[in-house]
Amino acid sequence: MPPSITSSDDELVFLDERTPVVHVVEHMPEEAWRVMIIDDDADVHSATILALGNMPIQQRPLAFLHAYSAAEAREVLASEKDVAVILLDVVMEREDAGLQLVRHIREVLKQSEVRIILRTGQPGYAPEMDAIRDFDINDYKSKAELTRIKLYTAVTAAIRSYQQIRAINDNRRGLDLIVRASTELMALHGLPDFAAGALARAAGLLGLQPDGVLCALEDQGTTRQLLTIAAAGRYAGRDSKPLDPRNDAAVSNAVRQALAERRNIHTPDSAVLYLAGSAHRRFAAYLHIPAPLREVEQRLLEVFCSNVAIGLDNVELVSRLHDFAFFDPLTKLPNRTGLKEALDSKLVGVDKSYATLALVDIDHFAETNDALGHQFGDQLLLGVAARMRSRLGKKLTIGRVGGDTFGLIGDSDQVSPAVILGLFEEPFSIDNNDVQLSATIGLVRLADYAADTGTDALKDADIALKRAKLQQRSGHFYYSRSMGMDIRERVRMMHALRSAFQERELFVVYQPQIDLVSRKPVGAEALLRWKSKDGSFIPPDRFIPIAEYSGLIIELGEWVLREACMEQVRLQQLGLRDFRMSVNVSQVQFRHPHFLAMLRKALEDTRIKPALLELEITESIAMEEPDALIRLLGQIKQLGVSIAIDDFGTGFSSLSYLQQLQADKLKIDRAFVNEIIQSARGSSIAEMVIQLGRNLGMTVIAEGVEHERQADKLAALGCPLAQGYLFARPMPREQLIEWLQQAPHPDSSRF
Repeated sequence: MPPSITSSDDELVFLDERTPVVHVVEHMPEEAWRVMIIDDDADVHSATILALGNMPIQQRPLAFLHAYSAAEAREVLASEKDVAVILLDVVMEREDAGLQLVRHIREVLKQSEVRIILRTGQPGYAPEMDAIRDFDINDYKSKAELTRIKLYTAVTAAIRSYQQIRAINDNRRGLDLIVRASTELMALHGLPDFAAGALARAAGLLGLQPDGVLCALEDQGTTRQLLTIAAAGRYAGRDSKPLDPRNDAAVSNAVRQALAERRNIHTPDSAVLYLAGSAHRRFAAYLHIPAPLREVEQRLLEVFCSNVAIGLDNVELVSRLHDFAFFDPLTKLPNRTGLKEALDSKLVGVDKSYATLALVDIDHFAETNDALGHQFGDQLLLGVAARMRSRLGKKLTIGRVGGDTFGLIGDSDQVSPAVILGLFEEPFSIDNNDVQLSATIGLVRLADYAADTGTDALKDADIALKRAKLQQRSGHFYYSRSMGMDIRERVRMMHALRSAFQERELFVVYQPQIDLVSRKPVGAEALLRWKSKDGSFIPPDRFIPIAEYSGLIIELGEWVLREACMEQVRLQQLGLRDFRMSVNVSQVQFRHPHFLAMLRKALEDTRIKPALLELEITESIAMEEPDALIRLLGQIKQLGVSIAIDDFGTGFSSLSYLQQLQADKLKIDRAFVNEIIQSARGSSIAEMVIQLGRNLGMTVIAEGVEHERQADKLAALGCPLAQGYLFARPMPREQLIEWLQQAPHPDSSRF
């Protein structure tokens, strides 16, 4: 039994024990585990080396670093990297020097991977549980209990822990690099740029400068050749060229092997990466490397290759989508988006003052397409495109912006009606048939547009084309600013109206309806108003047509109906039991297939008495599809709701249909009320409407009454009801209640 190695209490002690068997490895890796001994006793350093020096761990030898104080250790650790294990004396120049050094290693040097084993010859200076918990250490032993085997075991466990942490961190850092590289690659457009970026980032993942090629395997008839998409390092300058197997035999063979076996191949001086592409093309990259790759690096490259392969597919897909986005698949001409790009470029050029945009629409193409078939129609479009290319292609930008509409951009002397219409003077030969075509043209002069209004120019050309079609086929029309102002104002108003509705700028006012004999209020008409944020009022005759045009009137109309019904119920609760509420229904709203269901739901939700609700429809509604209207009005009447015909006398109603409509009330238009005291003809029309209502058993109400003479005349003619500024202006609900409280009414005791 060999003698034991002993020392004082502060020294490392090896008790008598059998020496562990050490297995000799024939191929010893050059890289050693770095173990640092920090102790103020030189004998401890010697004893530790004696115990561990010839004992490899994980088939790798140990290399030792030494420090004899905490201060010296700080200096060494500031410059030394990849230290696997630190054997640290707790008590050196100070009682807590070791623990403070641990804090410095973790918090200042940020070395979280190195494993630390605390050793002490003076147990009790630092509680073991607290030290292990607070200072991220692997073990805490007294020097007296560290036998050779226990020291070897503790260091082996620490190295394994270090190795696992390093592997986890290497993987995390590698994955971070892959994520960052993938993000950067996604910003690259086009296959060459993406391939060059992939080559550079694959090398960067290994901490190397790019030195290699990225190739695509392409079919060339009966053979397949490797085309270099990107090249770097010693291979720079070989982009977009076939990989020459004579000059690059090793590279060519390695790449072909990776493609054939569909896997990455690693040699001591190269990494060949297989990048599974689409069904049309497959890719592989060859990287020259100075040393064999570690296993973790190979695994990271596999993950990276998966991402790059997806990216390559995406780049090719984006290229195809770009063609679809900017080019017409039939004629291969720029589509509307592509033409807009060309238009934007033209608008920033110096020659835009002499340029014109034209939209050329083939007359009656839809009929030809339907009669002779879509295939014939496609051939016809190809014939038009070919003639435009051959005669104008060198001078103009040509695009297909729609089904049978082409766009031309160029100098005004070429983009002119005479030149364009001249293209259609000769017939087009399609399948041995001569087809004579004509075209209609809308044109705009680009001098009127700024660099950022290419879209407006196209829209205005559309406007001019529509105007040309309305005026004369086979003709042309130049856009003028006055043409677009009305359309743009309508669009602007449409968006503003929708926003106003959402932001509660719209509100309902009520104009009382009066009994002309007693001058007592009998009801009110609900009217929609719009007060913008700046306090100005937008008149209804401006925004109601926009609401009808945009379809917003459906939602608006339902809201007004519900507001009016709820207000009538509130007035009822205040004592006005027979106060009738009248609501206008627009033509668009009335035609909506769910109008009846909406009305029924509003009656149920608000609990209004149907007999106290009156719907006003215009005379023009009554004249459109009268049979369907009669059925709908019959269903409305079954709900108990009454019907009034608004603006009566301004249309051309059939009296026979008027009888069948079973309306309850006729409203005399304000135009006839204004003329009632000025024109004998006006008076006779108002009188005729009053008499007609009486004969049909319908109530008559005159609107727009502003003077007493008008009211007296109407009363004398037998008109029972009226509304207008003479009695009251339209007012919000709060003012309506105040007005009703002061006005005479049938049941004053209850109000």
